Amino acid sequence: MKHTAPGLVLRTAPFLKHPTDTPNLMRQVLLALLPVVVAAAAFFGMAAMLVVGASTLGALATEYAFGPSRNRGSTLHDGSALLSGILLGLTLPPSFPLWMAFLGGIVAIGLGKLVWGGLGQNLFNPALVGRAFLQAAFPTTITTWAPQGQGFLHLSSANLAAPLMQARVDTITAATPLGLMKFQHELTPLWSLLVGNSPGSIGETSSALLIVLGLWLAWRRTFDWRIPVAILVTVAVFAGILWIVNPETYPSPLFMLFSGGLLFGTLFMATDPVTSPMAPLGVWLFGVGIGVLVVLIRLWGGLPEGVMYAILLMNAATPLIDRVIQPRPFGRGKHNVLEGDAR
Repeated sequence: MKHTAPGLVLRTAPFLKHPTDTPNLMRQVLLALLPVVVAAAAFFGMAAMLVVGASTLGALATEYAFGPSRNRGSTLHDGSALLSGILLGLTLPPSFPLWMAFLGGIVAIGLGKLVWGGLGQNLFNPALVGRAFLQAAFPTTITTWAPQGQGFLHLSSANLAAPLMQARVDTITAATPLGLMKFQHELTPLWSLLVGNSPGSIGETSSALLIVLGLWLAWRRTFDWRIPVAILVTVAVFAGILWIVNPETYPSPLFMLFSGGLLFGTLFMATDPVTSPMAPLGVWLFGVGIGVLVVLIRLWGGLPEGVMYAILLMNAATPLIDRVIQPRPFGRGKHNVLEGDAR
C-alpha cells in the first residue's frame, strides 16, 4: 500500500530553533574568561588562582550536593555552576581567605540559583549574590587590596586563614583607583587602568583586555549588545555632564568607564539572559538604570564602587520591566498590565 506525505503537518512550539544551547553558550563565556584568568595570574600570582579555585569548588560542590537527586551531578554538565564560581572568584581581592571564597561559592549557587528552582528561574545573578553575601559578612576583608608585583609564588597570610577565624591582614596593602578618587581625590593614569597595573579585584584591572573580550563576545552573539551599550553610554554621558560642570570635583568619563568593575560586570554579569529583560525596550531601560545607579553610588554613596548593587537592583526590577512593556496581544483591548486582565 502506497503512503503519500500529508499536505498539512501539525507541530507544537517552538517553531524557530537556534543551534546554540546552554552548554555551548557557557563554553563560549568560559573561553572568554580564560584570558582574564591568565592575566590575573600574571598580575597577582598564585594567590589569585587559589581564590578563583576555592570559589569555583564551593559552587560545584553545592550544585552536586543539592542538585536533582534522581541524577546526581547531571546539572554540572551545563557549565553554569562552573561559570558562576569563576565569576565570583574574579570579583574578589587576591588576598581573600580561601575558606571565605569557598563559602561565597556555596551561597552563590545555593541562594542565588537552586532556591529559585535552578537554571533559568533565578531572579538575581548567582555570582553577585555570593559576592553581596561576602560584602555584608566580611566587609573589611573584601575591601583589603593587595598590590601587584609581589611574585607569582607569594601568598598573603590572609589567604591561608583558618575557617571561622579572623584573618590577619598584611601590613602591605594598596588602594584601588576608585578608592583613591573617592577618599583621596587622586586619579589613576588611564594607561594604568587600560593595562591593568593597579590594585583591584582579580579580574577587573585590565580594561583593554576586557574591551577586546567584549567585542569578541558581541561578535559571537553571546549576549544582547544593547545591554553593554546602554550601560556604558549612560555612564559616559552622566559622568561627562558632571565633569564638564565641575572638572575639579568629578572624574572624567573615561576614568569612570575604565576603573573598577564596570567593564567586567557589564560584559559578564549584566548580560546574563536569565536576569535581564526580554524585550528590546526593556533591555534599554535595564542598561540605563544600571548606568545611572553606578554613577550615583560611586560619587555620592558610601562605597567607592557600585556596579554590584546597581546590577542586583536592576535584576530585581526586571520582572516589573517585562510586565510593564509587554506588548498588547493582537485583538485584545487596552488594559493596565499592572492590574492584569479582569477576565
